[in-house]
Amino acid sequence: MQLDQKQCEAFRVAIERGSLEQAATALHVTPSAISQRIRALEASLGRPLLVRSRPCRATPDGQALLQYVQRAALLEADLVARFTEGEEALLTVPVAVNADSVASWFLPAVAPFLIAQRVLLDVTVDDQDHTYQLLQAGLALGCISTEAQPMRGCVAEPLGVMRYRAMASADFMQRWFPDGVSRERLRHAPVMVFNRKDRLQADFLQQHFGLSDQAWPRHYLPASEPFLQAVRLGLGWGMLPEVQVGGLADCNGLHDLLPAHPVDVGLYWHSWKVQSPRLEHLSRTLVQAGQRMLRPL
Repeated sequence: MQLDQKQCEAFRVAIERGSLEQAATALHVTPSAISQRIRALEASLGRPLLVRSRPCRATPDGQALLQYVQRAALLEADLVARFTEGEEALLTVPVAVNADSVASWFLPAVAPFLIAQRVLLDVTVDDQDHTYQLLQAGLALGCISTEAQPMRGCVAEPLGVMRYRAMASADFMQRWFPDGVSRERLRHAPVMVFNRKDRLQADFLQQHFGLSDQAWPRHYLPASEPFLQAVRLGLGWGMLPEVQVGGLADCNGLHDLLPAHPVDVGLYWHSWKVQSPRLEHLSRTLVQAGQRMLRPL
């Protein structure tokens, strides 16, 4: 059995764009043509591949196919680029990265490589505990995750530890903790939380003060730089990575609520064992930079 390239492309773009209509626009055909190609692909493989929801998504079998199609497209593009000069030599790589890495060490680490090797990144930003799922779903060819075990066919390489500290502004400390940090005060002091997937603050309060998730007020702010700004402005306290705030308590006008109790989060780079040359180079660059810029695992 041989996969039809147009059918596979229709399937891949429908997943990436989220709908048959968007895929049709991208490929300059009608939505009916996209639907027919995907149905023909499903018929040839004997499995349903696409859940026609909004956005549409891959079935488990569709995820396995998408992983293959993504990797095959990248290998082909890298091979073509080897024999091509000019704009056609650009290569796009989809990756999933946690927000705090994007806001701190990730871009400085990969920027020289991206420029020199003519690589474009398609970055999906998610919580470090959830980026792995994007790799599983075939929506990324590499990811930074807290998961240490690689998916079958992949490798997981240690990047290092991102250390977080519970930080607050001097004004916030004076308003909410004039006599020091206590369980009772923490029940009322506003907390900055990145999004509803973010467990850093909740786990910190549960571990050190026995406070449940619903025992304290919170702001939700899903953007790293505004999150840091909100802490500096005294809107709430929050867990901030050392690589973003400078490494030490009382840095940049911020104070550590519990200096003796940082939170260490181990990060790993996941990628496929069989990679295109430039993706392999990207992986090597990223792992070396992470091990240099983060704390050792």
